[in-house]
Amino acid sequence: MPLDIDFVRKQFPALSGEWVFMDNAGGSQVLSRVADRVSDYLLTSNVQTGASYEPSQRSTARVRAARQAFSEYVNAKDAGEIVMGASTTMLIRILSEGLMGKLGAGDEIIVTDTDHEANIGPWLKHEARGVKIKVWHCDPETFELDPADLRNLMSERTKLVCVTHASNILGTINPIAEISKIAHDGGAEVCVDGVAYAPHRAIDVQALGCDYYVFSTYKLFGPHFAVMWGKREKLLELDNIYHFFFGKDSVPHKLEPGNINYELAHGSVGAIDYVNELGSQAGAADGRNAIEAGFADIAEHERAITSRLFDFLQSRNSIRIIGRTTDAIEERVATVSFTVGDQNSKSIVDRIDAHKIGIRFGDFYARRLIDNLGLSDRNGVVRVSMVHYNTHDEVDRLIGALEPLI
Repeated sequence: MPLDIDFVRKQFPALSGEWVFMDNAGGSQVLSRVADRVSDYLLTSNVQTGASYEPSQRSTARVRAARQAFSEYVNAKDAGEIVMGASTTMLIRILSEGLMGKLGAGDEIIVTDTDHEANIGPWLKHEARGVKIKVWHCDPETFELDPADLRNLMSERTKLVCVTHASNILGTINPIAEISKIAHDGGAEVCVDGVAYAPHRAIDVQALGCDYYVFSTYKLFGPHFAVMWGKREKLLELDNIYHFFFGKDSVPHKLEPGNINYELAHGSVGAIDYVNELGSQAGAADGRNAIEAGFADIAEHERAITSRLFDFLQSRNSIRIIGRTTDAIEERVATVSFTVGDQNSKSIVDRIDAHKIGIRFGDFYARRLIDNLGLSDRNGVVRVSMVHYNTHDEVDRLIGALEPLI
């Protein structure tokens, strides 16, 4: 069924204003139901979990329910595989520290040059311990990561492959299931940064075959919060980074030092409920089926508005799209980056600001990619990052603002 865009936009109070928000890869707008849940937690159950008195029991149940909701959201085997925290950057650093005992001198970690720095920097710190870091480079002309290159990088000492599910600049959806198989065939684990993918498609960690998957809820219509899934057997092997009396079998709590933010955990569930509701409107039963159906409608709507933008960009000889030029649902998300002739990307965005349209320029913390593509001297790329609440009319408004500039 077509997405009910009127229903969708009514769920986001910020969309009633005069601004068009197309910097969603930096952070989406927040659902009113998410804000309501955060407020309700703080006003009715703001106590520490784990005590015997009733308000604490209520708080404990709410946090437990959040873990269960995210477990269903990513199709985990059980809720104990869900680790929650402040941000993807922090959770990957926690994972990196937790892997200290499994990584030694001579071992290897493979990272890509297309990732956000969150999935590169924490792994580079292991170089000081004698771990070798290898870089899986994308082709500077096609912007593609070739799985054959990954196979060539693998060795018997490779312990971990780190890759993004969707690039926050290129918009490319990487073949995680294939990458996981290559890594596992070589005896390595796989850590996936799903931040730029999570707002656009349903996540199924079992189908992906990876070992760790991390994403941030503030890109997913929620608050500044994040979730990491890990296979239970892998989480059990990680070092305890919390107090000494948390044993290695204390999963997931040994990886949540200082406890999590309870109100944001409870609030974030509102985003899952919302996608569930979209799926129910499409005729799916609640639960996993509704999540998949909701995202199917989201994906088709985003494909259509991406196609509209591509039609304009590809009609201009001055435009170079940085990434795939297809709008195919299985190939890319609605994050579109480009350059304009030899113009500085900042100059384009500065002039769009006057039209009350929020887009952005820069490297978006994927600085290694921008450096390797030779785009740093022009302030990186112009990025238009859309989600399902953006409309055809908003794309036309952006096109009208861009047209005299390019």
